[in-house]
Parts: sequence; structure tokens; C-alpha cells
Amino acid sequence: MLGIVLLTTLNPLPLEAYYVQYKEQFYRLYHLHYIQNPDDTMENIYWLEQAIKADFANPLFAMALIENETQWEKYRYLFMMHAHLKLIEQYLYLGNKWNKRNAYFYNAPWKEQNLESLETAETCYRTALYYWQAARDWAEKAQDRRFRFINLPRVQFWEDEAGRVEDGRLDYEKIITRELSLLQQVREKFQAMDENTY
Repeated sequence: MLGIVLLTTLNPLPLEAYYVQYKEQFYRLYHLHYIQNPDDTMENIYWLEQAIKADFANPLFAMALIENETQWEKYRYLFMMHAHLKLIEQYLYLGNKWNKRNAYFYNAPWKEQNLESLETAETCYRTALYYWQAARDWAEKAQDRRFRFINLPRVQFWEDEAGRVEDGRLDYEKIITRELSLLQQVREKFQAMDENTY
């Protein structure tokens, strides 16, 4: 009881502000949500885009152990590739929230709203496609021959991603192109609807 009284009467120490300014700090603010609400996804997109624009922290504070300039260069390429891949995932999540997979006849009264929703989904998918080109460029730099025997164990997953991008096992262009094609088919079905559809 005395402990509770002491805790409530003592003034807590003021907390120091945490100024976020480096890529690694912004990246740490990105996190997966249990339920991917559009607001949560847009929050992640914001943090990842800030991470891409910011400067790198000192190599002492990198997310991998950096011991020389070559490791530092490879780390930067891998980081940028990974951040772009995460942006692609987030834009795909966001586009999926507005993508209509089918144009059911009973949705005809809301034809215009459905077409607007498809337009939003298409914008998300096209933005993801833009980031895919950048991710491929960064992956190509990270897979340069100079880095062949440079291993960064703490970010091994990033290295695996770069390898999958290089050999084509990870191809977001194929996935996004398929989504855009299916979206166009659904759009055409909605556009074909008239007052006799429902």
C-alpha cells in the first residue's frame, strides 16, 4: 500500500523526445497490422516513403554489422531494395481494399461507386508498379559481382530477396499486371451494365 502511495505522489521524470531523422529509424516505425485497414496501410506507406527519402544513419547504427566500406555500400543497396519491396506490398494491400473481384448483377445500382473504387485500386497498383522498377534497380546493384562474397547475416532476408528478384522468382510486375488485367475485366462488366441489368 505504501508503495502505491509513493508511486502516485512522486513526480515522474520527464521523458526525452525521440527525433526521427534517419532511414533506419523511419523503417522501424513500419509494422504489420493484424487487420490491414486502409488507414494502417497508409500509415505504413508514409513511414516507408520517409525512410526512402531520409539519410542513412551512421554505420554504427545500421541494422547489420558493418565493418568496411564495401559492406556499407551493399547494405545501403539492400536497404533501399527492401524498402521499395515493402512499399509494393503495402500498395497491393491498399489496392486490394478497393478492388472488386466480381461485377455482380445486383451491384448495378452502385455502378458508379464501383467504377470509382476500381479507379482507386488501379492507382494503387500502378504506384506499386512504379516502385517495382526501383526495387529491381536496387537489387541489381546489390547483386553486383563485387559483393558476391560479402555476407550481412543480420539482413540475410534482404539478401535472399535480392537473389529472388535477380533470378525472377520474385516478380511483382507479373503479379501487378495480372491484377490490372483482372481489374479491367471487372470494369468492362460494370460499364456494360444498364437500367435493365437489375
